[in-house]
Amino acid sequence: MNRKTLVLPAVAGLLTPVLAACGGSDSGSTSGDAIVVGTTDRFTATKEAPAPLDPAYAYDVGTWNILRQSVQTLMAQPKGEGEPVPDAAESCSFTDSGSERYACKLREGLKFASGDPVTAEDVKYSIERVLRIDSSSGVSALLNTIDTIETQGDRDVVFHLKTADATFPYKLSTPVAGIVNPKDYQKDKLREGFEIDGSGPYTFKADVEDGAITAATFTKNPSYKGSVTLNNDEVELRSFADADAMGEAIDKGDIDVMTRTMSPAQIQKLDAGDDDKAELVDMPGLEIRYLAFNTDAASVKDKAVRQAMAQVINRGELVSKVYGTQAEPLYSLVPATITGHSNSFFNRYGNPSADKAKTLLAKAGVTTPVKLTLHYTTDHYGSATKQEFEILQKQLNDSGLFDATIQGHPWSTFRPAEQKGEYDVYGMGWFPDFPDADNFLAPFLDKDNFLGSPYNNSTVQRSLIPQSRREADRLGATKSLTAIQDAVAEDVPVLPLWQGKQYVAARDDITGTAYALNSSSTLQLWELGRGVSG
Repeated sequence: MNRKTLVLPAVAGLLTPVLAACGGSDSGSTSGDAIVVGTTDRFTATKEAPAPLDPAYAYDVGTWNILRQSVQTLMAQPKGEGEPVPDAAESCSFTDSGSERYACKLREGLKFASGDPVTAEDVKYSIERVLRIDSSSGVSALLNTIDTIETQGDRDVVFHLKTADATFPYKLSTPVAGIVNPKDYQKDKLREGFEIDGSGPYTFKADVEDGAITAATFTKNPSYKGSVTLNNDEVELRSFADADAMGEAIDKGDIDVMTRTMSPAQIQKLDAGDDDKAELVDMPGLEIRYLAFNTDAASVKDKAVRQAMAQVINRGELVSKVYGTQAEPLYSLVPATITGHSNSFFNRYGNPSADKAKTLLAKAGVTTPVKLTLHYTTDHYGSATKQEFEILQKQLNDSGLFDATIQGHPWSTFRPAEQKGEYDVYGMGWFPDFPDADNFLAPFLDKDNFLGSPYNNSTVQRSLIPQSRREADRLGATKSLTAIQDAVAEDVPVLPLWQGKQYVAARDDITGTAYALNSSSTLQLWELGRGVSG
């Protein structure tokens, strides 16, 4: 079948969902059958990470996509693009001119799925709990501009911020700000395992085997009051070992929809119309991939080594050989489609050059070849990751300046090891928490960054990031945002590689695939419905 390409309007308000007074549409799936969605995301509980689905810990696109269906937030990102809209809240706004006081009023009669009322105190408890636990995932840093939280009666919450933060409404739309019931979540301890209790569009139940979710069932929550309309009564999310297994399942009719992560070969096949079982929908994406560094590690402590890598790596070759038209080279942490983007790495390093890299290393007195191990995760960003790292290894070694090896690890061990600083160089991906340049910079560069990176640039942390957050008009933040990106290109604590599109494939009786993902790669299961097969 032919591919559908979506270009979503970026005008705030045009795509605001119709408010659902009593939990959305009653239409649901016309057949009564659950819509089955496939993913290659793995959801595991380990000794190092025993609470993968606790909002105070979860901080990757897979677990957030589970939480977004089941745990409600004051604000929500719209199904297309634009400013956040109220969800658990009836209304929210800054009440001062300096973006330091933010007030929300909860919807009347809001309830958890258990039937317990949702109050302003529950909101305060939930967010203070995240800050108190301050988990190793680094997710609490998203809320680090909060000073105090005040409640007024059962429905009014006021956030007093330490500094101006025009991005704060976006942060309240992320799962870290999810509202949880104090009966189910202790104030100073993570909730281990795979249970979730909230007031979101769906209730959640996991099928678990050997410490991992094999399938998860999302059932329409009759108590939900919020901004989205549900087009189905039940969705099942199944986790597959790899993209090939997921592809076989949709061909057999065992699943209805494929989400992340399809392989480049699958996408090419669907794009060419060679598969009559499923239809491909591609959408603009904000996913980025990058190399990160433990800047205290001996092998890469000298920034000349990191700069030389930036000078040698050929992004165009990497993208063309692995991803083709599914990605494009990226020369900043901020994607090209985001306000404030600057091609800082290209401006500084230009085209790949081993000679220029050799000069950088020689001036710094670095002995070559520099021995490096590049670490990557085998089961989190798709099957093409290994090939990507094989090409990176070859590019570095062909320069004669590096002696690079590569090593793959499952995500369950990769992420904790990275956070502990066990890898000198490692590959990561980033799906934005919200579509603003701040969210492609602060999480990597601010104090208590989510990588656990020792890199510290006081000018960026104390001056440039706060300056950028003062600008309610994000065009006004361009100067400070560009300065941050230039600092990254100079010091190279991270090395951006590419920016990708996002894809969904579905059998032809499934509707709503156009909005199954929003611009931040948020999975919106409520958009899916079952129509009539063509």
